[in-house]
Amino acid sequence: MRDVISVFEFLLMNSNCFAGKTAVVTGAGGTLCSAVAKELARQGARVALLGRTPASLEGVAREIHAAGGIALPVACDVVNPASVEQAREIVSRELGACHFLINGAGGNQPEAVTTLTEFSPAELGAEKPEGRRGFFDLSLTKFDDVVRINTLGTVIPCQVFGREMAALGRGSILNFASMNSYRPLTRVPAYAMAKAGVVNFTQWLAVYLAPANIRVNGVAPGFFVNDRSRKILMTLDGGLSARGQNVMGHTPLKRFGEAQELLGAVCWLLDDERAGFVTGVTLPVDGGFLASSGI
Repeated sequence: MRDVISVFEFLLMNSNCFAGKTAVVTGAGGTLCSAVAKELARQGARVALLGRTPASLEGVAREIHAAGGIALPVACDVVNPASVEQAREIVSRELGACHFLINGAGGNQPEAVTTLTEFSPAELGAEKPEGRRGFFDLSLTKFDDVVRINTLGTVIPCQVFGREMAALGRGSILNFASMNSYRPLTRVPAYAMAKAGVVNFTQWLAVYLAPANIRVNGVAPGFFVNDRSRKILMTLDGGLSARGQNVMGHTPLKRFGEAQELLGAVCWLLDDERAGFVTGVTLPVDGGFLASSGI
């Protein structure tokens, strides 16, 4: 009899809250969120891969299928409520109602990024060197695009999939914030503004959805290397650019993050068993960046 109890206790201790449940990951074709999707699938979740680029989603789905997991790629524009609702209908029909929502869709636009780190009187001149952009030269259309994809691209999936969760009285939402949420890094005003809003919205929504038994948290990745950031932080020969050197000078662990190093924080925050009393927080995963003044 003791052996039976021991096995039962072992199963309880090693229960997996993701197994057999549906997880929706937006931005699933990207470096970080594709890693999240693969890990959730590895732990038994049925994963819906949402994004604008079908080819990248299908590549992630093939990897998950090859490993024995369940994945469904769904083309979706997260700033279009009708598109997100259509995606929800497909996911619900094919995989079941959403239990975990990971809002990883976002990004930046070159025309919303300054090449200057501070104002220069030359910025006001009629003639400017080609490629130079100050704050007064930024495209407001692109600025708006960046704010929309990072803010409404989080709000709309929360509204569409959150309604489904609320009807069932359970769920966990994880929003992707950034170092820009806490410190407005130079050159990226639109992105910083938007990601600061993500943290505030995460707190607001956590309070609002608590009666529905839905937890809402965020993760704030530090400097992880992907195709976009590699061009900014590194040189062609694999060394550090000037901006990369600046980042490294403020990162106590003296290296960039790897996608796999984000998974523990993400899975813990989503886990209804191990983090069931955690809501409204945004957890930095940054190698100590926020703790360091660089002095």
